[in-house]
Amino acid sequence: MESTGLVFVGEPFTRADLEAMPDDGRRHELIDGTLLVTPAPTPRHQRVSMRLSALLYDTATPGFEVLTAPLDVVLADDTVVQPDLLVARGDAFSDKDLPVAPLLAVEILSPSTRLIDLNLKKARYELAGCPHYWVVDPQAPSLTAWALRDGAYVEVASVSGDETYAASEPFAVEVTPSALVADR
Repeated sequence: MESTGLVFVGEPFTRADLEAMPDDGRRHELIDGTLLVTPAPTPRHQRVSMRLSALLYDTATPGFEVLTAPLDVVLADDTVVQPDLLVARGDAFSDKDLPVAPLLAVEILSPSTRLIDLNLKKARYELAGCPHYWVVDPQAPSLTAWALRDGAYVEVASVSGDETYAASEPFAVEVTPSALVADR
């Protein structure tokens, strides 16, 4: 059945519906067929994103890609998300998206996305088999990291301020939350 781009109330959205939507400058994601539309991020959010992406990029070992939103990650036909940052093997990408769960998904909390990032997205990444999920709270500042163990996320780190998280997977990197938000 060809998608018309029209969706009737009560019907879950699909990837085809998402692709038919016009580009309006906002982030559009699907979780279990529910459309999520979020506003553009704040400068503080983007500062954290830039600094963390540079840190991950600089420490990534060969074969890994570090990319930032917007980039579609297809977890299912009814679940297409755009993590703030992701790490995946370079050969895992298609020409237009990441059709599998990343090795690491990172979400940076905003008032409008906090509950979604800590609940819905975390649950969907877990279900899709994403090995590592990090959430950064720029307000605290803090970082909480989960790792997939026997199909369920287990918290492996919770650091704040000047504390450092020394991750060993998907590659070795040290992250200090206060450095992500510090003035230049």
